[in-house]
Amino acid sequence: MYVPKKVFLTKGVGFHKEKLASFEMALRNAKIAPYNIVEVSSILPPGCAFVSANEGVKELTPGQILHVVLSRNATNEPNRLIGASVGVAIPKDKGMYGYLSEHHSFGENEKKTGDYAEELAETMLTTILDVQETDSSDSDKIDRVDAIKDMIRTRNMTQTAVGHKNGLWTTVIAASVLLP
Repeated sequence: MYVPKKVFLTKGVGFHKEKLASFEMALRNAKIAPYNIVEVSSILPPGCAFVSANEGVKELTPGQILHVVLSRNATNEPNRLIGASVGVAIPKDKGMYGYLSEHHSFGENEKKTGDYAEELAETMLTTILDVQETDSSDSDKIDRVDAIKDMIRTRNMTQTAVGHKNGLWTTVIAASVLLP
C-alpha cells in the first residue's frame, strides 16, 4: 500500500508559441518537468510532512511517477491575468487526513486566487469535522470561525501571470507533490 509521507508545494510560469511547450516551460520553472505526473484528487494523508521544493526534488529520479494535485491555466490573449493555486487544509489532529484543492482563475490577483483555493480546501475539511456554515446569527458565525482556527491550519501555493504581450501562450501551474 502506497501512502505518501511527505509533500511539497511548487509553482511555475512558462511562455511559448505552442501551448504544450508553454506548459513544459511552467513545469521546468516549478522544477517538476523531468517526471511523469499523475494527477490525483484532494486527500492529504494523515501526518504527511511538508518539505521544501528543493528538498523534495532531491529525492526524485528523472522519469519517476509523481502523484500531484495540479492546478493549471493558460492563455494566449495578451495582457490577460491568469492564476493557478493549490489550497491546503491541515487538521491539527495529526491522525486525521486533510484536503488539497485546486483553483484556476481569470482576472484575479494572486491574493484573491490563493485565498479562494485555501477557503475551498478549508470548506472540504470542515464538512468532515462537522463545523459547517450556518444561516445563524453573527455571534454564531464568529464562534464557527474560532472553532475552525482551533482545528485547522491552511496555506496555499499560487502562481499568477499576465498573458504575453505578443500573444505567446502563457501557462501557470501550482502543484502539491506527494512523496513516498
